[in-house]
Amino acid sequence: MTLVTAGGAGAERASNHTAFVVDQLGRAIVAGEYPAETMIPLDPDLCEMFGVSRTVVREAKKTLIAKGMIQSKAKVGTHVRPADEWNMFDEDVLRWHATARNPTRFYEELYEIRMIFEPAAAAQAAGRVNQVDLDELNALCDRLATADNRTDFALADYEFHKQVLRLSGNRFLQSLGDLVQTALYSLFMAEHIGDFSERRESVAQRHRAIVSAIASGAQLDARDAMSRVIHDGYANVVMKGAVAG
Repeated sequence: MTLVTAGGAGAERASNHTAFVVDQLGRAIVAGEYPAETMIPLDPDLCEMFGVSRTVVREAKKTLIAKGMIQSKAKVGTHVRPADEWNMFDEDVLRWHATARNPTRFYEELYEIRMIFEPAAAAQAAGRVNQVDLDELNALCDRLATADNRTDFALADYEFHKQVLRLSGNRFLQSLGDLVQTALYSLFMAEHIGDFSERRESVAQRHRAIVSAIASGAQLDARDAMSRVIHDGYANVVMKGAVAG
């Protein structure tokens, strides 16, 4: 029985197998197991390695080609493209970087781009929100302050920043933020850090400063407050090896 059948459970299994091969090869490339300009294993070898059909391997390679990570040439094979040619706004590529063994350089780049657009989004949101919006932001601050586990804390942080980006009214900012915040959540959950409870209230207070500035329509204050939150999170992760703020 072939792996891929017309519709039904067979097609679903094929899709799952393809996603698995994409994930394993993508992680390996990001981890440097296949450096830039080197060849990945030939199709028969990949089939044996993952226990899948050639159809699955071909589909997986097409996906990685679309992400800018590999390139295939007839009679030559498939090689890894330089990292600066990868699509860094692809959710899988972001996730693979965030969960890599040493994501420090990735986090530094993420910090730089966040500092470009998130303070601007907070400034855009200032004075444009209603009481319902403010109540939602304050509720997320409360969740940050009272979270009793890492997952709840990370989700509250994720939702807060996503909400600010939405309130900017700019659809490009919102879409960009979804991708970056997904990476931040993956990085946060990948960090092996002990108790974070002593930081909860201080992080929540810094987020409340953003809400206060947005509520008052103070664009510069909103920009500065968001910048402080992003910088503090960066300093805590990269400089102290702790969680993101």
